[in-house]
Amino acid sequence: MNKYEPTERGYWGEYGGRFVPETLVAPLDELTIAFVAARDDQSFWDEYNSLLKNYCGRPTPLTLAARLGESLGPARIYLKREDLNHTGAHKINNCIGQILLARRMGKKRVIAETGAGQHGVATATVCALFGIECVVYMGTEDMRRQELNVFRMRLLGADVRGVDSGSCTLKDAINEALRDWVTNVDTTYYLLGSALGPHPYPLMVREFQSIIGRETRSQILEAEDRLPDILMACVGGGSNAIGLFHEFLCDDIRMIGVEAGGRGSNLGDHAARFMTGGAVGVLQGTKSYLLQDGNGQVASTHSVSAGLDYASIGPEHAFLHDENRVEYVSVSDDEALGAFQLLARTEGIIPALESSHAIAHVVKVAPDLNKDSIVVINLSGRGDKDVHTVAEILENVHE
Repeated sequence: MNKYEPTERGYWGEYGGRFVPETLVAPLDELTIAFVAARDDQSFWDEYNSLLKNYCGRPTPLTLAARLGESLGPARIYLKREDLNHTGAHKINNCIGQILLARRMGKKRVIAETGAGQHGVATATVCALFGIECVVYMGTEDMRRQELNVFRMRLLGADVRGVDSGSCTLKDAINEALRDWVTNVDTTYYLLGSALGPHPYPLMVREFQSIIGRETRSQILEAEDRLPDILMACVGGGSNAIGLFHEFLCDDIRMIGVEAGGRGSNLGDHAARFMTGGAVGVLQGTKSYLLQDGNGQVASTHSVSAGLDYASIGPEHAFLHDENRVEYVSVSDDEALGAFQLLARTEGIIPALESSHAIAHVVKVAPDLNKDSIVVINLSGRGDKDVHTVAEILENVHE
């Protein structure tokens, strides 16, 4: 058995599994059975791939960032352009797969959570495409930061419900979505947006996002006639990163996941699960690394990017960390903001603040690379949604 595949119970090593109320065991079993059947059904993948091509615009390009590379050092830096997907991020890859499952299971209503709003927009999009009722839960702090995406979701017909408990961010939105699902399991499909939560979600999301890595492999071989030396991606829950990394786990390639270092290393000032406060725990259905206080309570988090502002990380990432297969580092808010501006000015590409964390880390490592080095960064989303936030921050800095 490939050690990078989970067990039947959804464990990568000690991480993963299901830690849910009894009322969710049966719907998770139903979902697992439906997913396994779909995974073995070529007609399912034919429809999935057709929608990715003809609706979402895949394959996304692999772009040589020549001016960025020249500004940093001699290495050749490529961007996997998930920002060019329909809806503006990698999230649509997963939503297409899961909406096909929801239809296959006969569900008439879909619920989702969202932080940066990109998963919410992608969910609202596929629900509009298939004519299915859509409810999206979103923390009120994230709604404030992502007003554009809130409007987009509502324009697409979604019922966007603000969550004003806790920190009013992604963790709290997931809590509300789970409460809804417990109440409405017979009619409702929970379209979870990242590679976390109870089994089978981490595996399902990885399978639907691994199109990123498969395309990257063929594209970089065509461009360079060899595989890259380094793969890099930001890591919140971890779906865009595992989507890129999975295809290459058995290759001799350095992989780096970039977490949100926020405004400092103190607990509550960042969202980096392998920094201060990170320890193994259970949150929202899965066992993984989790930011906790001294009493074992879930700690508050902070990131300039709403999509990285989450206390835990997907269980496969926890396993890859312990196996020393992937390096996990952190980048501060200020560094991410600098990278946001740098990519815009050197390449004419405005990245999402989440993706800017990966750009910021390549700024650090590129000077130590040589002219033969090849780096691929997953540009997981476009930055239109973040322009207002960045403008506010920069205006305050310059006052």
